[in-house]
Amino acid sequence: MLSPTEMAAASLVHADRDLSHVPAADTLTPADRYHELFVDVQLNRIFEDGKTFVDCSPRFDPTAILDAYRLRKQQPDFDLLAFVLEHFELPQVVDGEYRSDPSRSLCEHIDHLWDVLTRLPEEHPRRSSLLPLPHPYVVPGGRFAELYYWDSYFTMIGLAASGRLDLIKSMADNFAWLIETYGHVPNANRTYYLSRSHPPMFVFMVDLFHQYGVGRAEHYLPQLRKEHAYWMEGADEIRAGEQHRHVVRTLDGTLLNRYWDDRDTPREESYREDVTTARGADRNSHVVYRDLRAAAASGWDFSSRWCIDDGGLCTTRTTAILPVDLNSFMFRLEQSIAELSAQVGDEAAAQSFTEQAFRRREAIHELMWNEEAGAFFDYDWDQERQREVLTGATVAPLFAGLASLPQADRLAETVRKRLLSAGGFSTTEHESGEQWDRPNGWAPLQWLAVAGFRRYRHDELAGDIAQRWIDTVVGVYKTQHKLVEKYRLRGECRGVPGGGRGGEYPLQDGFGWTNGVTRRLLKDYPQQADVHPQA
Repeated sequence: MLSPTEMAAASLVHADRDLSHVPAADTLTPADRYHELFVDVQLNRIFEDGKTFVDCSPRFDPTAILDAYRLRKQQPDFDLLAFVLEHFELPQVVDGEYRSDPSRSLCEHIDHLWDVLTRLPEEHPRRSSLLPLPHPYVVPGGRFAELYYWDSYFTMIGLAASGRLDLIKSMADNFAWLIETYGHVPNANRTYYLSRSHPPMFVFMVDLFHQYGVGRAEHYLPQLRKEHAYWMEGADEIRAGEQHRHVVRTLDGTLLNRYWDDRDTPREESYREDVTTARGADRNSHVVYRDLRAAAASGWDFSSRWCIDDGGLCTTRTTAILPVDLNSFMFRLEQSIAELSAQVGDEAAAQSFTEQAFRRREAIHELMWNEEAGAFFDYDWDQERQREVLTGATVAPLFAGLASLPQADRLAETVRKRLLSAGGFSTTEHESGEQWDRPNGWAPLQWLAVAGFRRYRHDELAGDIAQRWIDTVVGVYKTQHKLVEKYRLRGECRGVPGGGRGGEYPLQDGFGWTNGVTRRLLKDYPQQADVHPQA
C-alpha cells in the first residue's frame, strides 16, 4: 500500500502529460490470436525471420482472418504465403533505407541517428502486437522496432551526452507509464513480450533523470516500489529450498532473484527455433521453453553462461541460476527505495528496504564472490554451488556499488588477465558460437565495466576498456560508416561486426545501445570524438 506522500508523488510524474490519447491495448499475443495459423506460418518458415509475422498488422478483423484460413487451407491449391500477404501488412523497417553521410564525425553521426531511431505514438499500426505508448521513444534499429527495456538505459546515457533531454523525458514517462499500466516493464512493448521483463534498469534510469533535471528521483518512488513488488512477488510465502516465479529461497534461507518468464511455450518471435532446440533436449519441452524464455529475459540470449558445460543451447537452464547482475541491480533498487523513502518521510519503508538491501549484499558476497578467482560468479541454486563460468556480469556488483574495495582491487586484476581483449571488455571466456560469448563484445557490458571500475577509482583500467571499445567501433565506422549491435573483440577478425548465432536473426545496424554507450564514452574520453570515416 502506498503512503499518501507516495501517491502524491505518483501524480506528479505525469502531471504535465495528457495521457487521454493512449488507446487501450489488446494484449492477446499473435499465438493466442491466430492459433493454428500462427503455428503453420512459423513452423513452415514462411518468413526467414520468425519476428516478421508476429509484428505484422492484420488488414481485416483477426477473427475473420482466422475463419478464412480454416476455410481456405483445405483447398488443394492453397498458398500460405499468398494468404498471409493478402491478409496482413508486413512490418516496415523505417530506418532500413538510412544511409550515413561519410562527411560526419562519429559524434555527429550518432547525434543525427537519434531522430532516425525515434518512434512516435501516432505511428503505431492498428491491431498489431505493438503495445501503445504515450510518448516518443528511441528503438535499437533494424528488426528491433519497439522500446526495449534494458537497452534503453544504455541508449539514454548517450542521449544525455548528446543533450537530447527531450527524448529522455519522453522515455522516462513511457517507462513510468508501463509500470503503472502492466505492473512491470515488459521485455519490450509487444504483446508477446508481456510475460517477461528485462534486467531491472529503471532505478538507474531514475538516477539519470534526477542527474539531468528530467525528473526528481522521489517522484518515481511509487514506480520503483511497484517494480520491486513484481520481482519479489510470492517471496513471503516460500520456505527454504522453494522458489516462485522470480524468487528463490535457498536451503539456508537466503532470498535472491532469478530470470523468469510466465509462459512455458516457444517464444513467438522465435517459435520454430525453440521447437527445434527442445527436440534436441533430454528434458520436458516446456521446461526447455521456460529456460529459453528466461534467458531472453536476461538480455543474454544466448550464452554458455546459462548452459551445462558444452552441451549447447538445448541444455540452457536459466531458471536454476541466480545471476550476479540481476541481484546486483535488485540491491541498487532496494537501496534506492530505502533512500527515497527516508527522503519523503516514510521511515518504516526506509528501514525495511535498508534491511533487504543489506541482506542481499551479504548474500551476494557469501554465495557469489570467489576469493581464489578474484571475481563474482552466478550461483546455481539447484546444485548449491557457484557456477564456474566467468562472464562480463562479474562487474555488476561494482556498477551497483555493493562490492568492497578489496574485492574491486582483486576483480581489476582478474579482468586484466581474463576478460580484457584487444577490442574491449569480453562477454565470456568461452567460444560457443552463441552471440553472448567470446569473441563478441557488447556495448552494455563496456559501460558496466567502465562505470564500475571508475566508481572504485580504477580509472586507468576504466580508461583502457573505454579506449579499446572506442577503437573497435571507430574501426568499423571508418570502413562501413555505421554502428552495429555487437563487435568481435579478438583474433584476426577483431574490429569487425560480431557474429555467432544471434537469437535467430542477422546482425543488426543502428544501433541504440552501441550509439548510447559510444557517445557517452566519446564525451568522457574525447580524444576520438572528431573521428571521421575518411580519416
